[in-house]
Amino acid sequence: MADIQFDGRVAIVTGAGVGLGRCHALGLAARGAKVVVNDLGVGRDGVGASSEAADSVVAEIKAAGGEAMAHGCDVSDEDGVRDMVAQAMDAWGRIDVVVNNAGILRDKTFAKMDMADFRKVVDVHLIGSANVCHACWPIMREQKYGRIVLTSSGSGLYGNFGQSNYGAAKAAMLGLMNVLHMEGARDNIRVNTLAPTAATRMTEDLLPPEAQELLAPETITPGLLYLVSDDGPSQVILGAGAGSFAETRVYETRGITLTGDDNTPEAVAAQFAQIRDPQNQEQLGDAFGQTKKYALSAAKASGLKLDW
Repeated sequence: MADIQFDGRVAIVTGAGVGLGRCHALGLAARGAKVVVNDLGVGRDGVGASSEAADSVVAEIKAAGGEAMAHGCDVSDEDGVRDMVAQAMDAWGRIDVVVNNAGILRDKTFAKMDMADFRKVVDVHLIGSANVCHACWPIMREQKYGRIVLTSSGSGLYGNFGQSNYGAAKAAMLGLMNVLHMEGARDNIRVNTLAPTAATRMTEDLLPPEAQELLAPETITPGLLYLVSDDGPSQVILGAGAGSFAETRVYETRGITLTGDDNTPEAVAAQFAQIRDPQNQEQLGDAFGQTKKYALSAAKASGLKLDW
């Protein structure tokens, strides 16, 4: 298999001053990409601002012979994102890769959480990712080329106590990916989701020292680099951590169909085990696939012929 290279490609990596984002930016630059290192320089709770981290990564890339620029916009600020994209276009004339990595944490149980903290976490993770994708989308469509990665988390896919805001934002990446994958396909825009677990400042209070060493951010970036490569896939949720990689998929069970007077809450309760039975579960291609499945099942149960 040919080496994965990014010569001539331009990449934007958000939250690239530290941790995973830094590793992603360095990894892209080492393989030839010109990189916009975006980082607002805030603490992990989103407070404060400094250009020091982004400037340091840019200096590191340039010292190794690469090309990079720093930009300190808050990704939840649409005007700031547009300025970042405009500067990248002025400098290099194209944008090929977008890695949405920027994020903050404001953990509390839902009962104790201020809704302003809920909203801010969603704004940075979800709205921030959408802002960057939206600003780059027409450029990628014009080029007939684009590679986008959204960053989810086990907290979004499976849940984590005290992270309702973070989990909600991270779960939203799945829906955004699915739609952008469909809308970008004709223009060779591929969209994937990375679900990493790593030892970063976001997790420093949660992991024992031995696990932190195994879960270094550097162990995840190889998966990211494949996702944004020329031959990378689309609509994949790639779990990654400690050098382990796996795909997460959403399946729907075969289920049951209730018709007429039999369609009661008691019947649902009585057959709930069958509804949840994983035998013959399937992966649906889109929302309309679910609609078609249910309509055909109902028609069959009712003895009707449905030409679909």
